[in-house]
Amino acid sequence: MFKVLFVCTGNICRSPTAEGVFKQLVEKAGLGDEILVDSAGISGWHAGDPPDARAVETALDNGVDIRSLRARKVVRDDFKDFDLIVALDSSHLAALEEMRPAFSPDHDRAGLELMMRFAPRFGLKDVPDPYYGGSEGFQNVFDMIESACRGLLDHIRKERHAG
Repeated sequence: MFKVLFVCTGNICRSPTAEGVFKQLVEKAGLGDEILVDSAGISGWHAGDPPDARAVETALDNGVDIRSLRARKVVRDDFKDFDLIVALDSSHLAALEEMRPAFSPDHDRAGLELMMRFAPRFGLKDVPDPYYGGSEGFQNVFDMIESACRGLLDHIRKERHAG
């Protein structure tokens, strides 16, 4: 089982969208028994909350249902339990890199990547935070995430077959 964790700030906009999109792609590819998907936030501000209503609406408009997801904070065991932790922007990647050295070597399994690495056609390093904007921002973010998730799935398939 290959385990992927998507991480953003509070786990209510970008990372639950990525979780929902990636889960759906994994299921459609027939890999649901081989790839586990989750999401979390750097902060615990929204722990236990559902995704932002605008993220839910945008996902539903695009055929992805994230209504059942609940926010959680990144925890120590995530670094040993997941194979790949995907940060939605460079501030999340920096926070994850800062968290990791504090953990013992048995908590050093996960690779860390930046989401947009898997969608180079956008020419962006970070998925922008749509929280303070309107619905158009949520759709733009959804499109970036969907493209990056497709690239990530291709990357995982290649890596797993190469190894």
